[in-house]
Amino acid sequence: MPTRFYNTLTHNLDEFKPLRPGPDASNPLVGSDIRMYSCGPTVYDYAHIGNFRAFLFADVLHRYLAFLGANVRQVMNMTDVGHMTDDQLADGAGRDKLELAVEKMKQNKKSGRALVDNPNDPYQVAGYFIQAFLQDARTLGLAVVLEHDAADATHRENIMPRPTQHIPEFIALIERLIAAGHAYVAGDGVVYYDVRSFADYGRLSGNSLERLSHGAGGRVSEQAAKRHPADFFLWKPDQTHIMRWPSPWGEGYPGWHIECSAMAMGILGESLDIHTGGEDNIFPHHECEIAQSQGATGKPFANFWMHTRHLMVNGEKMSKSKGNFFIIRDLVQKGYDPLVIRYALIATRYREPMNFTLQSLHEAAAAIATLRDLAQRLTGAVAAVDEAAGDGDGAAHTPTLEPGEQTMLDEFTRAMDDDLNISGALAAVFSWAGPLARQRKFTYPQARSALQSLRRVDGVLGVVFAPLRPLPAQTVARVNELMQQRAAARTAKDFAAADLLRQQLTTLGVEVKDTPSGAVWQARLAPMQP
Repeated sequence: MPTRFYNTLTHNLDEFKPLRPGPDASNPLVGSDIRMYSCGPTVYDYAHIGNFRAFLFADVLHRYLAFLGANVRQVMNMTDVGHMTDDQLADGAGRDKLELAVEKMKQNKKSGRALVDNPNDPYQVAGYFIQAFLQDARTLGLAVVLEHDAADATHRENIMPRPTQHIPEFIALIERLIAAGHAYVAGDGVVYYDVRSFADYGRLSGNSLERLSHGAGGRVSEQAAKRHPADFFLWKPDQTHIMRWPSPWGEGYPGWHIECSAMAMGILGESLDIHTGGEDNIFPHHECEIAQSQGATGKPFANFWMHTRHLMVNGEKMSKSKGNFFIIRDLVQKGYDPLVIRYALIATRYREPMNFTLQSLHEAAAAIATLRDLAQRLTGAVAAVDEAAGDGDGAAHTPTLEPGEQTMLDEFTRAMDDDLNISGALAAVFSWAGPLARQRKFTYPQARSALQSLRRVDGVLGVVFAPLRPLPAQTVARVNELMQQRAAARTAKDFAAADLLRQQLTTLGVEVKDTPSGAVWQARLAPMQP
């Protein structure tokens, strides 16, 4: 069965074919290079559980593509300028959300609850909320954040970029659009994108220029300076804006939409495999991104556009006044395990509306307790025998899947291939894990095989084992050196030396697996406490 995802651009369930496939034409996902851009947080406040539902959907997608053998390069932005309060109008109306954050920080300081040293400094304010987001995302095991943490300072900006660090790229892209006839400087000095210059404007969202010319239900506004009511701003001169930079059009700031286009193409290339976000991003944000990117390059910007449906709380829209507004750190402070929160937020298929309740957290806790308890027992059954077995001829380190495990993995994959049908995938896991958890004892081969299978599916789910943090580059280099020495020892049938090298690798936090095509390694995972 091919891997199929719902593509907002085509409004169809389409087979996913990587733009940069692997070497095997019969299975192009294996070894493919997948480039994926995810709209991340605007760092003017703490991200709430609705935001994190979208981020976690992208994380599961990232992990599942890796499960299938792809090399996934995901970029997630952290917007620190240009996201306006009235951005649905797409013309720079309202106020920058960072301005509101600065005002809130000033009020906090006056009331004795200062969170930053200088609340007048928008960079400090944005920095505070960036660190808060990274901390929350880390506890939930977002792969893109773990990769960001493991990267050196130079490369971190290419994993989770901030617009304030990419102003020259925005200006260059705007100049390119003006030269191509897709953008113009209006009488008020603002640079606008001319939507009538791009024939496909509205394809993603299903809007038409005729409908947009009448306001599209309040989603666009008419200003005399614009050629068309739906034209959106790329650069706005403003001497009073809290963050501003020099440009050919005067000192000012970029629009939110140009930021994502420029950063995505600058880091990942002009054509992406996948672009993700929440359904509220479809219009105007993603519609505008397509117009900008394709207007500049003439190439498809992203093959797949995938969007998460809204999250409700107790059947209602989240609202602080209703007391049903949740952020991750508040739930953690109330005693909820972060990975229980993760499970609750991923357990509903991304394209279905989700109703979050505190009861759903209790149900999630019970579900993953079953898996964690099983993982603890399997780990215990394997550990002692592994330590005593040594390297020998390597047979003990190459478990054969039990028939039930193969069925589970096949059903798990079949469900996930069907537009990330997470409910079906979880059903496959628990149908297998439930009877296994009721067993009193395990044979060594059964325990080792089952543990390997549980680790495989949890590589996608991320709720059983400790979040996998990439090893530092220096450690990876040492691991590869020891792996080469171990391979040489095994070739020479010096199994005592091979045993010693395996122990050194274990000390470095690495688990070695011998396969018919050679030894491979991965960072060792420990099951979380049930």
